[in-house]
Amino acid sequence: MKQGLFSPLLAELTGLFGIIILVTSTVTALVNQPTYAVDTIFFCGKSKHQGRTVPATYVRTQSGRQIMMLRWVSENSFPPPWTPQIRCNEVSRRFQRSYDHGTLRYIITGIINKQSVVCAVAQQGDACTNNNVLFTLKPGTKPSAVLTSLLDTRGLAAGRVLDEAGGDDLVIDVDAYIQGIASQK
Repeated sequence: MKQGLFSPLLAELTGLFGIIILVTSTVTALVNQPTYAVDTIFFCGKSKHQGRTVPATYVRTQSGRQIMMLRWVSENSFPPPWTPQIRCNEVSRRFQRSYDHGTLRYIITGIINKQSVVCAVAQQGDACTNNNVLFTLKPGTKPSAVLTSLLDTRGLAAGRVLDEAGGDDLVIDVDAYIQGIASQK
């Protein structure tokens, strides 16, 4: 008889305990999710260039405007697997990661492993490192010239965007660049 009274109570407690575990697990999973900036999104899309469709890195601003930043047209400049599509996907991911971490304040040029690179930095005066490279440039190119030709000239024309520090050093204020394009009609 004691077992008969104890069994329903045990079943009820077991069910209640299961609900508590489920709720706790759900709350823990939700709390531990990474947070992402939803106001500015970088992604790889498509663009027309000289009569063909090519991959392009875009930014979607807080206002919902989609702005092309880079076109990936060079087919044979990098060894496999670095096709324009793969570069676009990877570089767009790096832009987003840098933006999410607050390090995409400025875009600069530099040299890493004897290769010209474009990097994202949080402050002017920061240097390119393996951790902040956005993309590598073709060998033998002048970084500042390539970067200014790659980026959409409407944003560069907005002013306050470029800071040519001398030599081949170039600093681009990302916020000013995006706002410059977004303000044009």
